[in-house]
Amino acid sequence: MNHFRSSPAARVFFLIVSLAIWLGIWLTGFDVVHWWLYFPPGFLLFAAVTGYCPGMIITRTLFKET
Repeated sequence: MNHFRSSPAARVFFLIVSLAIWLGIWLTGFDVVHWWLYFPPGFLLFAAVTGYCPGMIITRTLFKET
């Protein structure tokens, strides 16, 4: 499972992108934004904190990257 861990540089990138999206949601208004827009920054924040990015795991599995 360690094969799916993200590098520290990727984790910082995930955090920065996630915070930028959360800032946009906050500036727009949490009650105005559609609920579907919460998924991408949530996944990116999860990837930044844990090091496991669900999107990277799926694509590495589909394309058999070693």
